[in-house]
Amino acid sequence: MSVTSTAPTAAAGAAVTAGGKRAADAKKKKKVVVGATGVKAKLSGGPLLAVQILLLAALLGLWQLSYNFAGSNKLVVSNPQLVWKAFVAWQDKGTFWPDLWSTVSAALIALVASAVIGIAVGIGLALSPSVEAVVSPFLDAINAMPRIALAPVFVIYFGIGSTSKIVLAFTLVVFIITINTRAGVASADPELLRLSVVMGANKWQRFYKVLLPVAVPSIFAGLRLGLIYSLLGVVGAELIASTAGLGQQISASSAAFDLGTVYAALIVLAIIAAAFNAASGRIEKAILRWQPPQDS
Repeated sequence: MSVTSTAPTAAAGAAVTAGGKRAADAKKKKKVVVGATGVKAKLSGGPLLAVQILLLAALLGLWQLSYNFAGSNKLVVSNPQLVWKAFVAWQDKGTFWPDLWSTVSAALIALVASAVIGIAVGIGLALSPSVEAVVSPFLDAINAMPRIALAPVFVIYFGIGSTSKIVLAFTLVVFIITINTRAGVASADPELLRLSVVMGANKWQRFYKVLLPVAVPSIFAGLRLGLIYSLLGVVGAELIASTAGLGQQISASSAAFDLGTVYAALIVLAIIAAAFNAASGRIEKAILRWQPPQDS
């Protein structure tokens, strides 16, 4: 009798021991993850900024060094000092801020228009499989076209001004946002949808409580990518034909062999793109704060 009673006790003890080991292993893994997160946190803020400043200084030093050894190609390479002087001259001429505003405003208008239409169309396609089956081949074919080749057509039709470059940027961005939105809504778990029906949710509640939260990260990914492509589309149109803008300044300066201003405009564009990306990342993080952090 004692033997039979001891066996379950021993088994229970073994189970408890095994469970304790698993719990300890889980705690260790958790500590490792927390530790990794802690390392990431230490790399942010001041230390991260210091590393980035050092990297920027190294790049500028390499640029100056390449200029010193460029020989007869110094006109093409230029150097940071000459670019800075060209930038100051650009500001003194009084066209820098109008050029900057012309490009940025057109890019933002194209992005907003693309977001409104792209999100609506993407949601509609995801919720209507039959319509998606009919429309998708045409969307894919149009999206595969190099829209920058249509810039002369837009210039002829809309004239040399803001409208033509906004339309070109719109045609680049709207498909990106549409495709991302459609993919995000379509990625919703069917089990969650069935469960919401069982719990009595109507169509609006299923969309608002299940589909939209699942689709929002994908929509934001499309918006962030669209923001960069909107800027590229506007600058591309300005390079071809425009009365103002950073792209127009690059085109005019290239024709005059003023490569210092060309490099200055390119650096300004890079700064704008980085600022756009950082701002959209902060907005996305604020809106999606309910999401659990992703392990990396």
